[in-house]
Amino acid sequence: MSTPLLLSPSQLQQLLLSESPTDSATKQVSILDSSWFMPNSPRKANEEFQEKRIPGAQFLDLDEVSSPHELGLKHMIPSERRFTDACEEFGIDPTSHVILYDTHGVFSSPRALFMFRAFGHEKSSVLDGGLPRWEAEGFPIEAKPPVRARKSVYPTPVFDKGMIRSYDQMVSNSFTDLHSDSAVELVVDARSRGRFLGTESEPRAGLSSGHIPHSFSLPFTAFLQTRTIPNSSVQYSTFLSLPELRNALVSHVGDHAEAVIQGKRPITTSCGSGMTAGVLWLGLKLLGVQNVALYDESWTGYASRASSKIEKAAN
Repeated sequence: MSTPLLLSPSQLQQLLLSESPTDSATKQVSILDSSWFMPNSPRKANEEFQEKRIPGAQFLDLDEVSSPHELGLKHMIPSERRFTDACEEFGIDPTSHVILYDTHGVFSSPRALFMFRAFGHEKSSVLDGGLPRWEAEGFPIEAKPPVRARKSVYPTPVFDKGMIRSYDQMVSNSFTDLHSDSAVELVVDARSRGRFLGTESEPRAGLSSGHIPHSFSLPFTAFLQTRTIPNSSVQYSTFLSLPELRNALVSHVGDHAEAVIQGKRPITTSCGSGMTAGVLWLGLKLLGVQNVALYDESWTGYASRASSKIEKAAN
């Protein structure tokens, strides 16, 4: 039976309650707080994790569990060895059900899920609504100092290279119009439409806004809904229903949507730095799309190169 991509707080609680006692060094359910904030945000993910978390959770720093990059880009997909080391430090083994959440609701946790799935750890899910929804629905919160997991043994996995796109692949794909070849990948950009069109500045100083030729604007927020915790001003995001996800895809890419869903057109997600491209990746996987990849460098890597062609007109 396949592991669901999304879990609700009540489903996670049932998993935890059904976890049988074991003498193994590993836990059957491993919960990771994969929260991440933009570099210009005053919030610090690890500091917030230290203050409160889902009981038993550990902190996954996506900037640390990554690979170095020639342009200094953060949170690039880690090497097989780096991923293995991280799993062992978290006490995860190949049979562990890994639950990933963040403090936005849905923001960086899909990127973390993408990483686990890319390394073949299919037993992994995102907590839809993250920590805010977990807390809002009355489930317990832990505030005492986190306990370090017992180290496990994790066999070095094989990375699925087909799930990642490189700069050269993106440039090559951008030379061909979608209507001329069914093998050309549809590229969807998760940044705001203003950044896509070049009418808003990028949050990274000195980086031009705009978009890759022949790509489509699909802001990651189009796949999400915002909820407010009753009697408070705290908001968090969750994924839309499947019919709403399909409608959002159609409204942004038109007739290409059906070809993507039916597997007749490959699709690649991109964003500012490879983080919220994970939201689009997960939304597409929820729709049953099989042939979906992620441009790891995303716009920061693309626009940082002087040779890149940048467009600013609507497609």
